[in-house]
Amino acid sequence: MDPVVQSVLKAFDELGREAVEVSALAEFIPSASKGRATPADPVALRTLLAQLVEQGWLRPAGLSDAFVRTEGGRLALAGPRDVTLYTRPGCHLCEEAGAQIAPLLAQFGAKLCEVNIEADPALRERYNDDVPVIFLGARKVAKHRVNLEQFRRQLASAARNSR
Repeated sequence: MDPVVQSVLKAFDELGREAVEVSALAEFIPSASKGRATPADPVALRTLLAQLVEQGWLRPAGLSDAFVRTEGGRLALAGPRDVTLYTRPGCHLCEEAGAQIAPLLAQFGAKLCEVNIEADPALRERYNDDVPVIFLGARKVAKHRVNLEQFRRQLASAARNSR
């Protein structure tokens, strides 16, 4: 991933905010010469943000001069042992999947991010009939039910490749 794109997407985590203003995002653009954060060229930054919106990784935040990172943008940053479990409240299959994968996550040092699809209309539309859905990194590896042996192999492979 392009380091500038990565810096922009990571800014949301570093600032701990859902919506981030363009001026704040500019502070996270690395300088090409010294590797330290400096404000970016405003035209280039606006072009980059428009591209990230088109790609589905960001969306404008209402009427202000700010953006929100989408779930696609969060997944784009996911490392090889980052596991995302898409769920909804009251889903017994989701609870079962979470309980089944928990020991494997601990065994392989994987990090879990549980996402309630009811909190995001786009996710609800995408996964409404499919929860639970599990991603390993940015790749979907299961839906409805988890094949634990297959998931174990995928985590083992991710652990080997992330060393």
